[in-house]
Amino acid sequence: MTTTTVVLARHGRTAWHQPTRYTGRSDVPLDEVGVTQAAELARWAGGQGFAALACSHLVRARQTAAAVDGLTALVDPRLRELDFGVAEGHTLAELRATDEAMVARFEADPVAGHFPGGEPPGEAAERGLAALHELAAAHGGQRILVVAHSTLIRLVVCAVLGVPLSEYRRRLPVLDPAATVTLRFPEPVGLLSYNVSR
Repeated sequence: MTTTTVVLARHGRTAWHQPTRYTGRSDVPLDEVGVTQAAELARWAGGQGFAALACSHLVRARQTAAAVDGLTALVDPRLRELDFGVAEGHTLAELRATDEAMVARFEADPVAGHFPGGEPPGEAAERGLAALHELAAAHGGQRILVVAHSTLIRLVVCAVLGVPLSEYRRRLPVLDPAATVTLRFPEPVGLLSYNVSR
């Protein structure tokens, strides 16, 4: 069976990383640290023999992908971050101060208790996986680099491993800016590495 390696990279840091603000649909660019992280990721990627590059349409992902020389990124909106609804732009502490019960529901089960006005995490996992399966099918036997977002990547990893999506915050608590996650396609999709900093 021909296998395809898909390396998912989280975009570089933005100004909303410290303190951590929910950044889903909000189009926040990389900060100075994020630009440096994107350059470091690109230097590593240059020696990896990637045949294709894809990213979400959000500026932080496009900026990170643009640092990679020799490949033009396919921009796919299905690779966008989860929309966090009323949580957009806020820290968890700010949200807790205004609606403690809402935050408690989210912390107990971020799928059933996802933030009002946001995207259901199951739908995000489905669209992200669909995009990755299409990329893998189009580049069979090759290596692909995909620049996406923390929550989307963690949801996808849970989905392919059979971990309940409601566990993504507990089972995969950290994915650092510009870190990578490597998956092997096709079915069953295998996890080769997680949260590797370059």
